[in-house]
Amino acid sequence: MATVVLYSRPGCHLCDQARAVIEAVRARNPFFFEEVDIEADDALVRDYGMRIPVVSVDGEELFEISVDPTALRTAVGGLGLAGR
Repeated sequence: MATVVLYSRPGCHLCDQARAVIEAVRARNPFFFEEVDIEADDALVRDYGMRIPVVSVDGEELFEISVDPTALRTAVGGLGLAGR
């Protein structure tokens, strides 16, 4: 089962939008989901501060700023547009 990590910070409306897309995809295609508050770690703020939200799937950063639901579904093993 895939693992999706959302790097975010409190009060980030783009993070809220990314979380909503992730949760909608997760409702139909189960995967592990973890959200990391970058404010808890100075290194994370340095690495992600200007790019959030950042979403990784199984350790690979796939999305920055916005999340494409079809691409996320494909990345976690769900059916994409091609029906695979």
